[in-house]
Amino acid sequence: MALTASLWTFALVVGLLTLTPGLDTALILRTSALGRRRRAWGVVLGIQTGTLTWGALTSLGVTALLTASHLAYESLRWVGAAYLVWMGARMLRDTFRGRTPAADDVPASLLPAGADSVGGGWRQGLLTNLLNPKMGAFYVAVLPQFIPPGADHFTAGLLLTSVHIVLGLVWSAVLIGCARLLDGWLRKPRARRLLDRITGTVVAGFGIRLAFGE
Repeated sequence: MALTASLWTFALVVGLLTLTPGLDTALILRTSALGRRRRAWGVVLGIQTGTLTWGALTSLGVTALLTASHLAYESLRWVGAAYLVWMGARMLRDTFRGRTPAADDVPASLLPAGADSVGGGWRQGLLTNLLNPKMGAFYVAVLPQFIPPGADHFTAGLLLTSVHIVLGLVWSAVLIGCARLLDGWLRKPRARRLLDRITGTVVAGFGIRLAFGE
């Protein structure tokens, strides 16, 4: 009973977190809205793989070392910030260079070697998630509070993380479905440039915030 109550309470907390617009939302919407739904699902799976990794490491007590070590946390923070700024800057650069993808072209700022691949999206989603040390800090601060006394720490931690993953998958499906409604409008080059500029600004902004925020 105690674990069941913890699962429901944790679902409420991470559900609100999942619904809050952020970097994950921007990446999923952008990729899906450009018609690259296989890659969009790859991004989703990569993000959730990262979430599972953070949850497993926290359940084992490994991520506590990250928050305890100033050098480790700062190193990961700056690497993650650099990656996000680089990714956002590429999106913005391509729009101002006139490299707006046509309806059947592969977006130059995201897709390597012209393939709408699940694997490429998975790598992008995974990197984005794992290079964000605030995910690790969130799990270290929040996850242990929902593990009932006497429960197996690792098993309970994975169950709680699974709740987060399921909610993330459901919300991602909603986002991808909504993006499909914009297909007609996004076939216009001007609309695609606008989408890339908005997403590039959001991604780079998160990188800057990660680098210089508290």
